[in-house]
Amino acid sequence: MSHIEHEDIAKEKYKSVRISIITVSDTRTESEDISGKIIIEEVKNAGHKIHKYTLCKDDVTSIRQTLMNSLKGSDVIIITGGTGISVRDVTIEAVRPLLDKEIEGFGELFRFLSYQDIGPSAALSRALGGIISDKVVFCIPGSPNAVKTALEKLIIPLIPHILYEVHKHETI
Repeated sequence: MSHIEHEDIAKEKYKSVRISIITVSDTRTESEDISGKIIIEEVKNAGHKIHKYTLCKDDVTSIRQTLMNSLKGSDVIIITGGTGISVRDVTIEAVRPLLDKEIEGFGELFRFLSYQDIGPSAALSRALGGIISDKVVFCIPGSPNAVKTALEKLIIPLIPHILYEVHKHETI
């Protein structure tokens, strides 16, 4: 079966999934979380359901606890923020060791798309995609433009196909 046939089957099977959103920030409140609001809007516009929305502190323990709590009942978890290169930014370090499989191409493509928008500064963008059990996890920067790029060009289009691939062993 070709990837196009897989994608067509996946789009039908996974046209509405449960998505949890985690905003990692030491400073933002829910009312100030523009990126979280963008994710909620984009996810709903794509026909998916919001399972949970959580604000969490930018420390490894908080991120891991929030992620593990969000896995229950979710198909996809989108984590925004805490992906920079400052000492305080630990989202990638918190999540990467928990992944069963990393989707390396997600970060590579995100940086490529970001480069087209912001130039060489995209090299500093850290983004991560992967699988924990049968759940898809994405970690993306917290800027509104980065969130829009990741959602519109990668995450929303990829969700059905990734879930199809993750769950296809169940149908064989």
